[in-house]
Amino acid sequence: MPRSVLAIVAHPDDIEFVMSGTLLRLQAAGYEVHYLTVANGCCGSTVTDGPTTAAIRRREAQEVCRQAGWVYHESLTDDLAIFYDRPTLARLAATVRQVAPEILLTHSPADYMEDHTNTCRLAVTAAFARGMPNFPTDPPRPAIDQPVAVYHAQPHGNCDPLGNPVRPSLFVDVTDLMPRKCELLAIHRSQKEWLDFSQGLDSYIETMRELLREVGGMSGRFAYAEGWRRHLHLGFCGADFDPLRQVLAAHASVG
Repeated sequence: MPRSVLAIVAHPDDIEFVMSGTLLRLQAAGYEVHYLTVANGCCGSTVTDGPTTAAIRRREAQEVCRQAGWVYHESLTDDLAIFYDRPTLARLAATVRQVAPEILLTHSPADYMEDHTNTCRLAVTAAFARGMPNFPTDPPRPAIDQPVAVYHAQPHGNCDPLGNPVRPSLFVDVTDLMPRKCELLAIHRSQKEWLDFSQGLDSYIETMRELLREVGGMSGRFAYAEGWRRHLHLGFCGADFDPLRQVLAAHASVG
């Protein structure tokens, strides 16, 4: 079986904003990419109602996965209903055991909104509980003996909720992947149209460009980059298990 990477984020389009370039790099290196948004995006419109918006955004996320060749996983709850609770954790842990990822990518531990922060907490604990047979998942899945390296993406705005800059410890060059990243982000047409209408032409894509340009500047090497911080290895993998840095060495720089 191919090695796998599981991306766990809060909302449809979060993956495209901060980690799709890294996923494309890993895919090219032979990894199977799994795509999961904990929330369904139901609050991402001022025009359509919640169920309609969720259905639109589900189709958009599925189209991203179809075009990129990634594995789509269903969302678990509504926007602003991501809580660090036992039922949600049990469902997410079931997916972690099913996928058995070598690499897990998720949000920053401190981000500008609670959906992101709570998703991060859930993803980390779901990975931690992967090998605990006494933690029941929903649906039930057996515990797995699989090391996993957990990495945190840059927070939105490249700063914490108090405005303090956040610097990555690993930079992945996405300069040549920017056209593809823009194509994948533009598939989330409902969000692009909404933000273009309210903020100006192509503001959606230009926001992504500017944030990645800023990270590239931090690297001192790349024009555009995605930034990562590795979660402490204790309970997840060996101290030297750092597959993101090791596999993408030709496209990465240590901060």
